[in-house]
Amino acid sequence: MEEIIKLDKSDLSAVADLYRKAFMGDPWNDDWSDRSQLEEYIKDVSGDFQGLNYGLLIDGKLAAVSLGTVRHWWEGTNYNIEELCVDPDFQGRGTGTRFIGMIEDEMRRLGFAGIFLQTDKDKPSYSFYLKNGYKDMDMHVSMYKSVTGPLLSRKNS
Repeated sequence: MEEIIKLDKSDLSAVADLYRKAFMGDPWNDDWSDRSQLEEYIKDVSGDFQGLNYGLLIDGKLAAVSLGTVRHWWEGTNYNIEELCVDPDFQGRGTGTRFIGMIEDEMRRLGFAGIFLQTDKDKPSYSFYLKNGYKDMDMHVSMYKSVTGPLLSRKNS
Protein backbone atom coordinates (compact mmCIF):
# COMPACT_ATOMS: atom_id res chain seq x y z
CA MET A 1 0.00 0.00 0.00
CA GLU A 2 1.27 3.47 -0.93
CA GLU A 3 0.42 6.60 1.00
CA ILE A 4 1.67 10.18 0.77
CA ILE A 5 2.19 11.86 4.13
CA LYS A 6 3.27 15.29 5.36
CA LEU A 7 6.57 15.08 7.18
CA ASP A 8 7.32 16.82 10.46
CA LYS A 9 10.20 17.12 12.94
CA SER A 10 9.52 13.63 14.28
CA ASP A 11 10.52 12.26 10.85
CA LEU A 12 14.01 13.83 10.87
CA SER A 13 15.89 10.62 11.66
CA ALA A 14 14.04 8.55 9.05
CA VAL A 15 14.52 11.28 6.43
CA ALA A 16 18.25 11.46 7.22
CA ASP A 17 18.57 7.67 6.92
CA LEU A 18 16.83 7.64 3.54
CA TYR A 19 18.79 10.68 2.32
CA ARG A 20 22.11 9.06 3.18
CA LYS A 21 21.10 5.83 1.46
CA ALA A 22 20.00 7.70 -1.68
CA PHE A 23 22.90 10.15 -2.03
CA MET A 24 26.01 8.50 -0.58
CA GLY A 25 26.19 5.99 -3.45
CA ASP A 26 26.33 6.28 -7.22
CA PRO A 27 25.79 8.48 -9.10
CA TRP A 28 25.91 11.24 -6.43
CA ASN A 29 28.63 9.96 -4.09
CA ASP A 30 27.95 12.72 -1.56
CA ASP A 31 29.81 12.35 1.73
CA TRP A 32 27.12 12.63 4.40
CA SER A 33 29.15 10.81 7.04
CA ASP A 34 28.69 13.73 9.46
CA ARG A 35 25.19 12.98 10.75
CA SER A 36 24.74 16.28 12.55
CA GLN A 37 25.69 18.23 9.38
CA LEU A 38 23.16 16.15 7.42
CA GLU A 39 20.40 16.79 9.94
CA GLU A 40 21.12 20.54 9.90
CA TYR A 41 20.98 20.47 6.08
CA ILE A 42 17.63 18.67 6.16
CA LYS A 43 16.30 21.26 8.61
CA ASP A 44 17.50 24.00 6.24
CA VAL A 45 15.89 22.64 3.07
CA SER A 46 12.70 21.59 4.84
CA GLY A 47 12.23 25.02 6.41
CA ASP A 48 12.78 23.29 9.76
CA PHE A 49 9.79 21.17 8.78
CA GLN A 50 7.62 24.26 8.41
CA GLY A 51 7.73 24.11 4.59
CA LEU A 52 5.97 21.59 2.36
CA ASN A 53 7.60 18.25 3.06
CA TYR A 54 6.20 14.96 1.88
CA GLY A 55 7.02 11.33 2.31
CA LEU A 56 5.87 8.27 0.44
CA LEU A 57 5.15 5.28 2.63
CA ILE A 58 5.11 1.88 0.96
CA ASP A 59 3.81 -0.82 3.29
CA GLY A 60 4.65 1.47 6.21
CA LYS A 61 8.26 2.12 5.13
CA LEU A 62 9.51 5.56 4.11
CA ALA A 63 10.38 5.03 0.44
CA ALA A 64 10.66 8.59 -0.91
CA VAL A 65 10.99 12.14 0.37
CA SER A 66 10.34 15.60 -1.06
CA LEU A 67 11.55 18.59 0.96
CA GLY A 68 10.60 22.06 -0.13
CA THR A 69 9.15 25.47 0.42
CA VAL A 70 6.28 27.63 -0.76
CA ARG A 71 7.28 30.54 -2.99
CA HIS A 72 4.95 33.30 -4.07
CA TRP A 73 5.74 34.46 -7.59
CA TRP A 74 4.06 36.80 -10.05
CA GLU A 75 2.68 33.77 -11.94
CA GLY A 76 1.22 32.32 -8.75
CA THR A 77 2.28 30.22 -5.81
CA ASN A 78 4.86 27.50 -6.46
CA TYR A 79 6.20 24.50 -4.60
CA ASN A 80 10.00 24.74 -4.72
CA ILE A 81 11.40 21.26 -4.30
CA GLU A 82 14.77 21.57 -2.63
CA GLU A 83 15.41 17.83 -2.40
CA LEU A 84 13.60 14.77 -3.71
CA CYS A 85 14.91 11.26 -3.35
CA VAL A 86 13.72 7.69 -3.60
CA ASP A 87 15.17 4.84 -1.56
CA PRO A 88 17.44 2.89 -3.96
CA ASP A 89 15.53 -0.28 -3.01
CA PHE A 90 12.44 1.26 -4.65
CA GLN A 91 14.07 2.85 -7.70
CA GLY A 92 13.41 1.55 -11.21
CA ARG A 93 9.84 0.50 -10.36
CA GLY A 94 7.97 3.71 -11.14
CA THR A 95 8.01 4.75 -7.47
CA GLY A 96 9.44 8.20 -8.20
CA THR A 97 6.94 8.81 -11.00
CA ARG A 98 4.01 7.84 -8.78
CA PHE A 99 5.37 9.99 -5.94
CA ILE A 100 5.90 13.10 -8.08
CA GLY A 101 2.40 12.55 -9.51
CA MET A 102 0.95 12.49 -5.98
CA ILE A 103 2.82 15.71 -5.18
CA GLU A 104 1.50 17.34 -8.36
CA ASP A 105 -2.05 16.33 -7.43
CA GLU A 106 -1.55 17.82 -3.97
CA MET A 107 -0.31 21.09 -5.51
CA ARG A 108 -3.40 21.18 -7.76
CA ARG A 109 -5.64 20.69 -4.69
CA LEU A 110 -3.82 23.57 -2.98
CA GLY A 111 -4.32 25.79 -6.05
CA PHE A 112 -0.61 26.19 -6.75
CA ALA A 113 0.61 27.37 -10.16
CA GLY A 114 3.61 25.08 -10.49
CA ILE A 115 6.58 23.20 -9.14
CA PHE A 116 10.14 24.48 -9.42
CA LEU A 117 13.27 22.41 -8.84
CA GLN A 118 16.91 22.19 -9.81
CA THR A 119 18.96 19.13 -10.71
CA ASP A 120 22.22 18.23 -12.43
CA LYS A 121 22.13 17.51 -16.16
CA ASP A 122 24.70 14.73 -15.79
CA LYS A 123 22.61 12.72 -13.31
CA PRO A 124 19.73 10.28 -13.92
CA SER A 125 17.36 12.68 -12.14
CA TYR A 126 17.55 15.04 -15.13
CA SER A 127 16.07 12.41 -17.46
CA PHE A 128 13.55 11.43 -14.78
CA TYR A 129 12.18 14.97 -14.56
CA LEU A 130 12.10 15.41 -18.35
CA LYS A 131 10.21 12.10 -18.66
CA ASN A 132 7.70 13.39 -16.12
CA GLY A 133 6.97 16.58 -18.06
CA TYR A 134 9.35 19.05 -16.40
CA LYS A 135 10.96 21.58 -18.73
CA ASP A 136 14.62 22.52 -18.86
CA MET A 137 14.75 26.27 -18.29
CA ASP A 138 17.87 26.70 -20.39
CA MET A 139 17.93 30.44 -19.71
CA HIS A 140 18.05 29.80 -15.94
CA VAL A 141 21.54 29.40 -14.52
CA SER A 142 22.60 28.35 -11.05
CA MET A 143 25.81 29.98 -9.89
CA TYR A 144 28.19 29.24 -7.05
CA LYS A 145 31.51 30.58 -5.79
CA SER A 146 33.57 28.91 -3.09
CA VAL A 147 34.75 31.33 -0.41
CA THR A 148 36.94 28.92 1.51
CA GLY A 149 40.59 29.75 1.83
CA PRO A 150 42.47 32.86 2.88
CA LEU A 151 40.77 36.23 3.21
CA LEU A 152 41.27 38.54 0.29
CA SER A 153 42.54 41.94 1.28
CA ARG A 154 40.66 44.80 -0.37
CA LYS A 155 41.70 48.33 0.37
CA ASN A 156 39.35 51.26 0.09
CA SER A 157 40.61 53.84 -2.33
